[in-house]
Amino acid sequence: MILFVYLLFFGAKGIPSLAQTLGKAMYQFRNATKDVQDEILKGASEVKKQTSALRLDQMDVEEPPKPNAQNPVPKENTNEQDTSRP
Repeated sequence: MILFVYLLFFGAKGIPSLAQTLGKAMYQFRNATKDVQDEILKGASEVKKQTSALRLDQMDVEEPPKPNAQNPVPKENTNEQDTSRP
């Protein structure tokens, strides 16, 4: 319908300029939406990094003790008997 009205006012010679204008508008719109998406993703990744850093700072992470001769790791209780002792 809009194309028909445009044809009535500007004739067939105006169609190429209309197509060029629409093409430029679509190109600018796509670039703008891409920029907005990039900004949103960038902000989300920054927030994610900050929250993970805060979680690590707030957690009391203790490393498990390393087994050595003075501090052996206890064996788990099993129903099997230990045959290494006489």
